[in-house]
Amino acid sequence: MAEQLIISISGVRGIVGENLTAPIAADYGCAFGTFLKDKHGSQDRKLSVCPVRGTKISNGVCIGRDSRPSGQMLKSAVAAGLCSVGIDVIDLAVVSTPGVSVMVKHLGCVGGVVITASHNPAQYNGIKLLLDNGVAPPADAAAQIRQYFFNKHFIPADSTHYGKVTSNDQTDATHIAKVLAIIDKKTIAAKKFKVALDSVNGAGGRVAKKMLAELGCTVWAINDEPTGLFAHPPEPLAENLKDLCEQVMAEQADLGFGLDPDADRLAIVDENGTYIGEEYTLALAAKYIFSKRTGRAATNLSTSRMIDDIAQKAGGQVIHTAVGEANVAAAMLEHNCIIGGEGNGGVIDLRVSPVRDSLVGMAFVLQLMAETGKTISQLVGDIGGYYMIKDKFAVEHSQVQQILESAKNEFAYAIDSNIDGYRFVFQDGWLHIRASNTEPIVRVIVEAKDQPTAQRYIIQTKALVH
Repeated sequence: MAEQLIISISGVRGIVGENLTAPIAADYGCAFGTFLKDKHGSQDRKLSVCPVRGTKISNGVCIGRDSRPSGQMLKSAVAAGLCSVGIDVIDLAVVSTPGVSVMVKHLGCVGGVVITASHNPAQYNGIKLLLDNGVAPPADAAAQIRQYFFNKHFIPADSTHYGKVTSNDQTDATHIAKVLAIIDKKTIAAKKFKVALDSVNGAGGRVAKKMLAELGCTVWAINDEPTGLFAHPPEPLAENLKDLCEQVMAEQADLGFGLDPDADRLAIVDENGTYIGEEYTLALAAKYIFSKRTGRAATNLSTSRMIDDIAQKAGGQVIHTAVGEANVAAAMLEHNCIIGGEGNGGVIDLRVSPVRDSLVGMAFVLQLMAETGKTISQLVGDIGGYYMIKDKFAVEHSQVQQILESAKNEFAYAIDSNIDGYRFVFQDGWLHIRASNTEPIVRVIVEAKDQPTAQRYIIQTKALVH
């Protein structure tokens, strides 16, 4: 049975040519453009590029894409939709997702679009939306855009007010400059770190190599051509990064960095060629930030309690949100958080942009290593850890609520939160079960003090699903 197109707070995601086509992408661009003109009270005029030297934008939308072969087609279709309702488009070409967020704010755009399916396999692609603050739309705005799309509530421009497309190639330089501004470049460069990098032939290889070079690192890059022909499954998990682990060992590198196709997630391999897990990316970044500042952090309900331990030790506090970058970013903005992110390898620092950013993660990890003089394995040992299992089950949409209610009844004594599925906290661990925003699956995350305890909760949950 063909999958349904998923339209959620995370945008649109589907299989190219099956449920995600150029006409659908154009309609979604129309819906987003109409929403932006409503939001800015501009239905009677064009949202256009400011003519001053062609560099600053008074309005308009910037659009970038990861390297998937279908990206050019979908980008053109979305741009056509935006132009048709009277919005100018700034084409950023192949860039990272955080790079687009940076440029939305840098150029003063009313919004941004990223053509990416993130960590999903190559047959997928997606359309991710950003508002003028560089963050994905909140739930109410996402619902309105979705309704515009389904109702075909588009207001086309007249013949003299169609949008136009221009290009901008400054994303990498602008993004890197913002990251370098919040670290000590000289301290890192003095260490002359040796780094292995696997960007899975996605959008992040070029900008990551540039930044690491600026930081005085010697880089051995694999799978760094932005062809979109992924050398391995694109999610940066242990089973997919074996070549990176081998590269670290072969070159005697200090560490390895693994990216997903749009470079918003970062996985780390230690100096022994051991994959340490995406959960440690945010933990290490938080360890660095809390060594400098005291304040609040924000993360989602599915993230390891390691960040809670780090914050508590530093006199800080962690705000927990529903899963989704937009939810974490909103909490960070509301509570003026000094660090945030998600346990999938996503690190957010509002001084750079309000989205997950692998460049920020890399910079903070290298800074922590440089200042402490410790290896990745030593830093991981200092943090400690728990045993986490992440599982997922393909389900029909109609089954999701039944599964969640069964979990609620089974673990009623331990309910901690119901803002995103259910999270249960036990004396020896926690369990989070929720419907995915981007795939027709139910996700289950368990973290406990040891493997047998975590496995016990997984077995109980599997019984409920089946």
